[in-house]
Amino acid sequence: MARVKGGTVARARRKKVLKEAKGYFGSKHRLYKTAHEQVMHSLKYAYRDRRQNKRNFRKLWITRINAACRENEISYSKFINGLNLANIDINRKMLSEIAISDPKAFSEIVKIAKDALDGKTYKPKAVKVEKEVKTTKEQTKKEVKEEVKKEVKKEEKKTTTKKTTKK
Repeated sequence: MARVKGGTVARARRKKVLKEAKGYFGSKHRLYKTAHEQVMHSLKYAYRDRRQNKRNFRKLWITRINAACRENEISYSKFINGLNLANIDINRKMLSEIAISDPKAFSEIVKIAKDALDGKTYKPKAVKVEKEVKTTKEQTKKEVKEEVKKEVKKEEKKTTTKKTTKK
């Protein structure tokens, strides 16, 4: 049996690896073997760090919340416990954003958490909610068709104007 060369497939594979290794230092972007090793490591690091990134951001948010809590004379752990007792579910990302952008609102949240720790219950203000009218798909299709017909009639009225003749 005759020998089969790799040909275009092998070249394409190697080109793909070297393309991924663009910008690497030294031989890591020139030589296939070292480039392949580095690309494999890079992909592994990227996979790992996508998960670590989530942890790092959570750490950052907690640090920011803790700093804002200390300004309001409460520890982070007591603050979170107070929020849980008050049945307030705000994620740490939003809490940190509130702490940075609107310190007054954050101090109100801290006050609610402190009250919950003291045993007081939090009752939010009443909010008026308008009733939603639920429609079926068929009704909405009919409504859309009617609106289109109305628009077409309006356009026809605009285009058909009476021509006046001078006497």
